[in-house]
Amino acid sequence: DVAGGLALLMGAAIHVVSAYRPARAAAVLAGSGGGQPWFAEEERNDAEAVLEGATARLSRASLAVTSVSRLGDAADVLLAVAEEVDADLIVIGNRGLTGVRRYLLGGVADRVAHHAPCSVHIVHSC
Repeated sequence: DVAGGLALLMGAAIHVVSAYRPARAAAVLAGSGGGQPWFAEEERNDAEAVLEGATARLSRASLAVTSVSRLGDAADVLLAVAEEVDADLIVIGNRGLTGVRRYLLGGVADRVAHHAPCSVHIVHSC
């Protein structure tokens, strides 16, 4: 919603990006073998459902909206799409990992802020 408001003010197009993770190794090994996708179908469906909701909401505000759903790490996907579309700004929420997991793995917003090819606006979303 923050990104949509900024896009409206600036007359900019908006790209809504969602990433989904590969299936856990244990799930892949326990699967039925050949032909099994290397990602969880539920993860992809969830990512696409988020995109559909956000795209519909932003489209009602008369914004030019493009949505992208990709397999991969969230930070990597966001950074790749930002480069591909020559983004001027990445708007990202700060909700994510907490505690030891955040310390060991790093937060998505933190990684994006440190590696983005453009400015980053981190929205307080907790």
